[in-house]
Amino acid sequence: MEAAEVAAPDPAANLDGVPDPEVPTPFGVYVHVPFCASRCGYCDFNTYTADELADSGASPDGWLEAVRRELAGAAAVVGDRRVDTVFVGGGTPSLIGAQRLGAVLDAVRAEFGLAEGAEVTTESNPESTSPEFFAGLVDAGYTRVSLGMQSAASHVLAVLDRRHTPGRAVAAAREARAAGIGHVNLDLIYATPGETDDDLRASLDAVLSAGVDHVSAYSLIVEDGTALARRVRRGELPAPDDDVAAARYEILDDALSEAGLRWYEVSNWARDDAAACRHNLGYWLDGDWWGAGPGAHSHLAGRRWWNVKHPARYAAMLAAGEAPEAGHEVLGPEERATERVMLRLRLATGLPLDLLDAPGRAAAGRAAAEGLLDGAALETGRAVLTRRGRLLADRVVTDLLTAVPV
Repeated sequence: MEAAEVAAPDPAANLDGVPDPEVPTPFGVYVHVPFCASRCGYCDFNTYTADELADSGASPDGWLEAVRRELAGAAAVVGDRRVDTVFVGGGTPSLIGAQRLGAVLDAVRAEFGLAEGAEVTTESNPESTSPEFFAGLVDAGYTRVSLGMQSAASHVLAVLDRRHTPGRAVAAAREARAAGIGHVNLDLIYATPGETDDDLRASLDAVLSAGVDHVSAYSLIVEDGTALARRVRRGELPAPDDDVAAARYEILDDALSEAGLRWYEVSNWARDDAAACRHNLGYWLDGDWWGAGPGAHSHLAGRRWWNVKHPARYAAMLAAGEAPEAGHEVLGPEERATERVMLRLRLATGLPLDLLDAPGRAAAGRAAAEGLLDGAALETGRAVLTRRGRLLADRVVTDLLTAVPV
């Protein structure tokens, strides 16, 4: 395969944006599984059901062979660089089974090698998991699993077109822990039309009863082109309410904090540093990653590119020796600086003030006066969101990036 031309990674880039040759840029591999048993009404990810792929020639085994080929080409581009994190997402990775997921990890090992203590994650849907599935993941070398729970209320799951029963996600989390998966995450979606405060509290009680060490929670977004968007447009469902979402976030944060899970990113809480998702931290902290699979995105040293979306075309291009790249962009210094501000401010560790210009630093002072940034952290040279600031994070970012001298 002809690999895409990619500039060599900059080993001097450190996580605070200050060159430091002693701090290597983290390197991850993301693998996209495009298969789903059914399409959830809110989902706009690059996924396909069996009916949608009928007569296309696409299959899990064909996908796996194409991923192997792409990873071989990736290794030729990246060179001698161990993988710090692997994340298999989708789609529904659990739908292809533990054996194929193990084969994916074997391919990463064979082409790159894993760094000592590498984090290896797969997403899974509760309805396509079992104790045997999780045992297979452990045998393959997976260290972390992320389960899509969304809610413990059956009527909320129905609005989201989720197929699993309300208790299945908690049961799956317990099975994963019993099998020996070191870190287990449950995903929640809040502010779904029809959800009440009590529904969310019940979901949180269920999450905490599972004993997981990581929780992700996202406010429902109605994406154009989805079945949910069509229902909202027809008036069958009300659009999510921003004030309701803010109140639900506070319920979430209170419950998770009281249970000993601390926020480390606006939408993520972890029991301790070891439980935080290192792969996602690589995205937020300007790391490098190779995205393999249909529609996957990659980033190396300021160059970002993305693969063709359809599984059949993706596999055909690789079989023909072609790189499956659909497009790319090269980030200039200004774009990279903007992204650093946008992403680092979402983290509990905050944004180093020296990444801002003078007007931006002045805007940070005003944000602290408004209670959006932590005043004590600002005194130490970092912009850290307060909880009120987390609710208005987009506004704070805009203010810091577009401030003018006053």
